[in-house]
Amino acid sequence: MQREATTACRRHWLEHGLGTVAGVCFIGSLLSPAHAQTALVAATDNPMSEVVVTGSMLRRTDTETESPVTILTAEDIQKSGLTSIADVVRTVSADNSGTIPTAFGAGFAAGASGVALRGLTVNSTLVLIDGRRAAPYAVADDGQRSFVDLNTIPLDSVERVEVLKDGASSIYGADAIAGVINVILKKEYHGVEVHAEAGKGQHPGGSTERFTASLGTGELATDRFNAYVNFEFQGDSRILTRDRPFPFNTFDLSSIGGTNSLAGAPGAFTGTTTAIVAPATLAPDAATPGILNTTLGGAYRLLGAGGCAGLANTAASGPSQLDPALTDNYCLQNRAAYLDDQPSQQRIGVSARFTVRLGDEIDAYTNASYYQNTVVIDAAPSSIQATVSVNTGNIALPPTLPGGALNPNDPFAAAGQYALIQYAFGDIPAKNILRNHNLRWVTGLKGSKWGWDFDTGLVINHTWLDTDTRGLLNGPALLAAVTEGTYNFVDPSANTAAQRAALAPDLVKASTTDLDSLDFKLSRELFTLPGGPLGLGLGVEVRYEAQADPALNPNNEVQGLGIAQTAGSRRVEAAYFEVGAPVVKMLNVDVSGRYDHYSDFGSAFTPKVGFKFTPIRGVALRGTYSRGFRAPAFAENGSSSSEGFITEQLPASFCAQHSAAYCLPYPLALLSSANPNIQPEKSDSYTFGLILEPSRHFSASIDAYAIKKNNVIEPPDARAALTPYLLGQPLPPGSSVVPDLPDPANPTALARPAVLVGLYANANSLRTDGLDIDLRGDYTFGGYGTWISDLSLTKIFSFKLVFPDGSSDQYVGTQAPYALSSGAGTPRYRGAWVNSYVMGPASVTLTTYYTSGFAETAIDATGDPHACLYNDTYCHVASFIDMDLTGIYKFNDHLSASLTVANLLDRLPPIDPADYAGQNYNPTYAQAGIVGRFFKIGVSYKL
Repeated sequence: MQREATTACRRHWLEHGLGTVAGVCFIGSLLSPAHAQTALVAATDNPMSEVVVTGSMLRRTDTETESPVTILTAEDIQKSGLTSIADVVRTVSADNSGTIPTAFGAGFAAGASGVALRGLTVNSTLVLIDGRRAAPYAVADDGQRSFVDLNTIPLDSVERVEVLKDGASSIYGADAIAGVINVILKKEYHGVEVHAEAGKGQHPGGSTERFTASLGTGELATDRFNAYVNFEFQGDSRILTRDRPFPFNTFDLSSIGGTNSLAGAPGAFTGTTTAIVAPATLAPDAATPGILNTTLGGAYRLLGAGGCAGLANTAASGPSQLDPALTDNYCLQNRAAYLDDQPSQQRIGVSARFTVRLGDEIDAYTNASYYQNTVVIDAAPSSIQATVSVNTGNIALPPTLPGGALNPNDPFAAAGQYALIQYAFGDIPAKNILRNHNLRWVTGLKGSKWGWDFDTGLVINHTWLDTDTRGLLNGPALLAAVTEGTYNFVDPSANTAAQRAALAPDLVKASTTDLDSLDFKLSRELFTLPGGPLGLGLGVEVRYEAQADPALNPNNEVQGLGIAQTAGSRRVEAAYFEVGAPVVKMLNVDVSGRYDHYSDFGSAFTPKVGFKFTPIRGVALRGTYSRGFRAPAFAENGSSSSEGFITEQLPASFCAQHSAAYCLPYPLALLSSANPNIQPEKSDSYTFGLILEPSRHFSASIDAYAIKKNNVIEPPDARAALTPYLLGQPLPPGSSVVPDLPDPANPTALARPAVLVGLYANANSLRTDGLDIDLRGDYTFGGYGTWISDLSLTKIFSFKLVFPDGSSDQYVGTQAPYALSSGAGTPRYRGAWVNSYVMGPASVTLTTYYTSGFAETAIDATGDPHACLYNDTYCHVASFIDMDLTGIYKFNDHLSASLTVANLLDRLPPIDPADYAGQNYNPTYAQAGIVGRFFKIGVSYKL
């Protein structure tokens, strides 16, 4: 097989020159295991067979199109050792800022995983399955951005993944601004194959088990039918934050120049699992319930005789805020001990396909799949202090109960004093259980008739997300428990299950999305030009989209929980075309365009033109210009609102007027509401590339890109409201600030902001440009095997948010955009280098992943491009290098085994204390570092 593939490669290269530039000259089944840039699609015995590449409707023998496309085959994925579509896509060097890792359990879209090509966030990358849209995750990222959950795409049924790194709205419509991820499933399978795999880390937690089975019968060519079914299961256990080394297991970085943010310091509005109390007097403001409006009257002390109980809870003392001559006795607790670095996850699914060949040229098929992804995220116990929905920063236990008896929870009751309290409910476990279901059915006809190739398909895709959130406090129930003394703060273990359930009832909801579509596509060769036949493609599509995401906090009664609700539906009708014109032998021109009409905002036309120029054999130039658009999500223009939180470090000028405890980093709420007048985002994209193949053993491509996105839909600008508020200046129109409670030590000073409020708006434009470099080579050592090397690198030159007055903020090389990227930032470089050695039945693959470091600054969060997000000690995040080693051995035609060592060097992630998605590290780019060295062994048997 190796010799046949090599001979075919050589013949095709000699006959067609650059038509095989990047991948045909690799050795058939020996394609590099990851980032197989522009390689031949799927193994085939006929190197001249025609294929349709993502971004086009036209068949062609040359997979090196006018646009840059990366193709990852099932064999590539197997050699990489990766076991999910989410992990596979994340290795693409063009994936950058705004991508969503499953490890971010505190996000709006917790439990899901999304891709963001070119760093344009998840809503500007279109994810397709077999060239058709998929229903998005039922909860929008940050309550705004719709995306497809990669965790619900079965890996074992995948034939290849095509990554189009160019705008493609002219073929696919909305959202394809940054590019397209097209997951191509197997069209035919026969035989029986089972695969079992288990993995365990060198460090505690994160073990994995995986099992897949496939059964297929019938061959289309001879039996005129094929039917197959595939089953897939994978379970990954959690990794507890407390099981990782310092500094990735704590909120106290004071020993290395950071901040001590342990919970429990008096006046910090945080509590521990041991209550502390201080005497307090009722404030004169009768408009506020007395238990929420008290004034500190003495030193803090522990409530009860149990000491500092709970995980990572230690005794501490210090001068009282009220009088330095007094001593506060309290507990400091590391709440990171309750958190996960990796949530537990279970993915299970089944897919089936049945195909019948009608005549010699038409296939009728139906494909059905069901996939379920369950993620369980552990959280820290809820604190009695919260800024929303009821601001309980100064909550106090009353001295008497409603019946007139003294309150046994208040040690100062006999003196008629209130007990100002700080506490976290350690007896009420907190966790979030998310179970995402994806049911998809596709049926259609594909073939040729009367000189036309046609493809028509009906898609019915329904998703539903079951959310079960536990451990969050109900505001009215909390006030009642404090007022009536029904919760035992002195000895929490004495509380009954019913008392705890009344205080923190489980929060459940079911969110849904629907995508139903019908499309019809035609293509054919019309006539012959000097360079070859002119191709024409035509298509129409009708689509229905809907989302219903009810509020988990419908009455705004839950403490510390943002508001997020989305509802909307719409119809889309579209018509599109493509013309491929080989003007002369050296020049091919491709022109396409699409018209979309949306029932909720109007219409859009998006054209694209591309060329490929081959002046001499082994050298080609290519380029494209395209326009694109992103339709407003239902969260942006429907019936919706969302309230999320970012970690805010107030500026030094503000902190100079307040106590140290009041000025610690804290959760700042951002409340955004839908705007019915919002308009779609529009984009202009350019690519220009050079392709070189000096020999059949080496090829290279260099592609520059530039994207300008206008009418960027943005949530309220936190900086626009925050800065003038802190300076005592008027706020911009349409924005407002809800202040927090005053600093207990400085009650007359300006209170820190608790909530920033505003509407989504078409505010600014975004410009980004950069370069993709791909180098590929192979060398055969006689009878001693073959070495294959593949280097893929993306460099971002610029990533700017441009304001209406022409001023701009530069994000590349910094931790901006801070809120939109969940603190991930925009690294300038990302790359992967894959080296495989294949000899007979054995192969060994070493994959090296690289993400460059960046400044720990974010102008969108601070307003100052040089201001450190955390402090001056940590103002730069180092680069991260991760190496994975995979070996595969085929004992015979039936049995094979694999061994993978992920994070071979057991490298820890770079320290990043400003990243709020991980515990002092960045899970978007360095999750492998927190997992550590990991071993997986697998066995496959095929009949």
